[in-house]
Amino acid sequence: MLTPQDDLLGHQLPTTFDHVGTSDPTWMERLWYTGHPASGEVIFDIGLGYHPNRNVMDAFAGVTIGTTQYNFRVSRRLRPNPLETTVGPLKIQVLEGLRRHRLQLAPNDSGVSFDLEFIATMNAHEEEPHFRRRNGRVTEDMARAQQLGGYSGWLEAGGKRYEITPAQWLGQRDHSWGVRAEMRTDESHPPVTFYPPFFYAWTTIQFPKRGLHVFFKERAPGDPIYLSGEEVFPLGSKADPGRRLVGVSHRIVWAADSLGQTVQEGEFDIRLEDGAIKTLKIRTLPARYFLKGGLYGGLNGWFHGDDKGKLHIEHDCWNLEDPAIRKLVRTLCDHVIEVRDGEEVGYGIMEYGVGKGYSLYPEVQQHPPI
Repeated sequence: MLTPQDDLLGHQLPTTFDHVGTSDPTWMERLWYTGHPASGEVIFDIGLGYHPNRNVMDAFAGVTIGTTQYNFRVSRRLRPNPLETTVGPLKIQVLEGLRRHRLQLAPNDSGVSFDLEFIATMNAHEEEPHFRRRNGRVTEDMARAQQLGGYSGWLEAGGKRYEITPAQWLGQRDHSWGVRAEMRTDESHPPVTFYPPFFYAWTTIQFPKRGLHVFFKERAPGDPIYLSGEEVFPLGSKADPGRRLVGVSHRIVWAADSLGQTVQEGEFDIRLEDGAIKTLKIRTLPARYFLKGGLYGGLNGWFHGDDKGKLHIEHDCWNLEDPAIRKLVRTLCDHVIEVRDGEEVGYGIMEYGVGKGYSLYPEVQQHPPI
């Protein structure tokens, strides 16, 4: 069907913009944002998923304050408004590509609401292509990019209101599209995804005049199955291909957390294309948002892209000190970090997890990863 986007140049297929080049139901496009003050006591996460072959658009927003996580989830049927990035009271607008995005959540029963603007400070990082084939079938063929910046506006959660300024609230966003491997970790609704031994970390760091993106997955120490990253510089500056990531090693210290996998601190030794070597000293800060709240891996039988009807809204509030909640949410989270690179200090987030059978870090492998 025709939409206003069809008046723009950029068609890649002899059809309208609401169609993609495959009928694979796992094709999706996702917008994702997170932000936090440098002190790391609060974090918000916001995401929207476009599932054109399932006729669904879903979205989430959540805030962690201390040990309490507030979650809002919403889904709608995609058509007859397939490219309108609004789902119930949640709306995302690209005001200026690669520069400014507006994120809004009108007041609702979850108690979470906001009107925020993401303001880019650094050039975007385009990840290396994601491609995976299993038993002859393409299970992943995806592009993704991230960008660092700050936020302005306001945020309400848990009865508190935060006035947001880019000098105090840092953040990162990403945009991904393509065939995406299914992640099913909701054990109450099998089948669940099988993961062989692994360790992974997805990390973004913002320093005053530059940024770093570090993403790797390993089956064994020093044997990456995926590696992508880059040192990026202020918006509009010329990209330097010599600052792409070509190698990484790691030393992780895990917190004494009886309820799950929690990084306390660590070091990444990263090597760039031009031969530069950096040692990043990482310290986690208090706040983290567990992505189960946004349906990553599925929650209570609801998975990304599921048709929940014309409009469906849920919300909940989690006590992250409750063992039953921590068992439910597993490990996958956006954890605020402080990072030292020499004399410079930066802030960002890290996602991480280690699977059973990986030869390092056995002390946390009794807890579920991802």
